[in-house]
Amino acid sequence: MRNPNKPLTPAERAQTRRLAELSLANPFLPRRVKLEAEVLGVPEQTGTESWSFTFTPADKRSQATEDLLKLLTSLVARWRQQFTSMSRALDSDAESYVQMVRFYLFLKFQRDFHQVAGEGSGEKVTRSGRMDFWKPFLEESTRCLSLPGLSPFDETNAAHLFAILFQIRRAFVHIYKHIVGRSPAASRLRAATWESIFTHDLDRYIASRHRHTGDIPTLITGPSGSGKELVARAIGLSRYVPFGPGARAFVENYAGSFHPVNLSALTPTLIESELFGHQRGAFTGALANHQGWLERCSPHGTVFLDEIGEFDVAAQVKLLRVLQTRVFQRVGDSATRRFSGKIIVATNRDLGAAIAIHRFRADLYYRLCGDILVTPSLHEQLADSPDDLALWVEYIGRQMGEEEPSPLVAEVVAWVEKHLGADYAWPGNFRELEQCVRNIWIRKTYRPVAGATAPTLSPEDTWLNAVREGKLTAEELLQGYCTRVYSKTENYRTAARTLNLDWRTVRLNVEKAGSRIEAPLKRQ
Repeated sequence: MRNPNKPLTPAERAQTRRLAELSLANPFLPRRVKLEAEVLGVPEQTGTESWSFTFTPADKRSQATEDLLKLLTSLVARWRQQFTSMSRALDSDAESYVQMVRFYLFLKFQRDFHQVAGEGSGEKVTRSGRMDFWKPFLEESTRCLSLPGLSPFDETNAAHLFAILFQIRRAFVHIYKHIVGRSPAASRLRAATWESIFTHDLDRYIASRHRHTGDIPTLITGPSGSGKELVARAIGLSRYVPFGPGARAFVENYAGSFHPVNLSALTPTLIESELFGHQRGAFTGALANHQGWLERCSPHGTVFLDEIGEFDVAAQVKLLRVLQTRVFQRVGDSATRRFSGKIIVATNRDLGAAIAIHRFRADLYYRLCGDILVTPSLHEQLADSPDDLALWVEYIGRQMGEEEPSPLVAEVVAWVEKHLGADYAWPGNFRELEQCVRNIWIRKTYRPVAGATAPTLSPEDTWLNAVREGKLTAEELLQGYCTRVYSKTENYRTAARTLNLDWRTVRLNVEKAGSRIEAPLKRQ
């Protein structure tokens, strides 16, 4: 048995640093899978570049979690002994140890957090309110982090850590279980959604960024039926919610904090009323004061505005003011109210084109584009991962109540392959696939809309897709990028300074590209 008083070996210190890095890694990036394999000393599983949802038993995943927890438990004990005998720890040692302990506490109490979060519904939070495992968590976190050589750690710090770990668990459940697919595009979407919640730097998020991410709106673009609301819901239901140690409860139930508003279903007057609220007598039919979603939304909540491209231009001015100043007024009222939640918007429209024809305000767009996510089409994902069709059919079948969905999966996949083929565009995306499954479930057949085609991508989106897929030559890449920069600056010399090229070279590449530039181009 290892002597606990013996100094830590170089191998133990290196393993600590790897575990610290693992604790901060985006769970939906390939780097996370590679790191875990390195830490456990096992080969990477073929075809497992990043985590994605599957219906098969998670025995291997459970075993890996057990192995990690054993390793962490041992290393934490060794470090505790070292810190007890130190007067002051090296900053690098202290930082790695604290990060490793967060990972240890997350895995140790993972089942408790998961039971509280349920399957991402928050139902158990609603029923119980009080967190019965708070006391053991407080004791264990204090035992591990209230040590000589480390920053002071008290109940307030423990409550913050408790809230962060619960948020991490919620975010993982919402992303993993609801953004489904094994294609590279689906993997990128899961990883990008994680970053929308925690930014690219989890350590800085834990320290301070958790207070400010709600101030930044999120814009989700993508074709109709591609899952934009699922992404918005995952972000909205995974926000940081403080924990109150005195009450042993979170300050609010996250399950009721997501407020979706479908703008395309409302008239301009109703949009303003539903979003900002109204005073009695503000318009015909306003018989009582009404709180809008901005007023009802809590500081830790989210208002999701679907189909922002349909938003009335007059109302856009009011929304712009909310994003700029975080204040608003009800319709028919002069009293100023504050909005402290998060705004997420989505559209399947080309906002650049809408700006060009004055249907959408450019200044509003530039307030919304601080965090952009793009949902891939079903056709794009199936082109990269054809086997995902069976996964999605099973997912839909289980939602329909099929306890044994295998026969339905086989039937739907066979029908699609025979009657639609691998190149079918799926213009309605996942929404269409869902109806296809229901039709075959009822009638053993599906009749697509005659002449339906997939939405046409803008030239810019087509170019970006080609870049992601590595399909461009170096010359085509330069031409496209010169065109993109020129379309923003509208001036060859200004673009040339940005690109560090001669302005004549920029003009030549733009002319060769022959791409449509939505903004009016001013000749030099």
